[in-house]
Amino acid sequence: MTATYTFDVFTSLDGFAAHTGDWGGYWGKQGPELLAHRLAQYGEEQRMVVGANTHRLNAELLPADPAALDPWVARLRTLPATVVSTTLKDPLGWPDATIVSGDAVDVVRCLKEESPVPLRSHGSLSLNRALLAAGLVDRVQVTVFPVITGKTGADPVFGGAEDFDLELLESRTLDGRTQELVYRPTRHG
Repeated sequence: MTATYTFDVFTSLDGFAAHTGDWGGYWGKQGPELLAHRLAQYGEEQRMVVGANTHRLNAELLPADPAALDPWVARLRTLPATVVSTTLKDPLGWPDATIVSGDAVDVVRCLKEESPVPLRSHGSLSLNRALLAAGLVDRVQVTVFPVITGKTGADPVFGGAEDFDLELLESRTLDGRTQELVYRPTRHG
């Protein structure tokens, strides 16, 4: 059995995963429905997969005290995680995280074959673009916040990615303004 791999990403309408402006987290558009939905998704048994840059950012920005985090983020922090890195060393300062060195495509291919639970990556843009190109991403879950960050947008989600056709599997509106779209990607052409 092959584990399902989901690339889960937040984005502005114009395709940026982050910003340099004063928007705040979630671009200031989170609401109770979004937060409850995320908690339910992350309440399921799964293994997180992140690259070194995302791990460093999470370790730096997310406090270790779960009470200081949104509940879904506190749950994310406790899920078993594989950190794909050739530069990081133990200890990671992250509960239940394991460093696996090597080519990300090879690491995730092996994880997909061996994991008894689904795999999910939140963020890790360059890692997930490489996994998309290798055909290892089963689902792309895009949460689109109702903002355009033309001047302050950072980290284009799909910048430099290959071309893909997307089959819409699920869609929902959260808090009357935020869209969650789940696609099955197939290489175009």
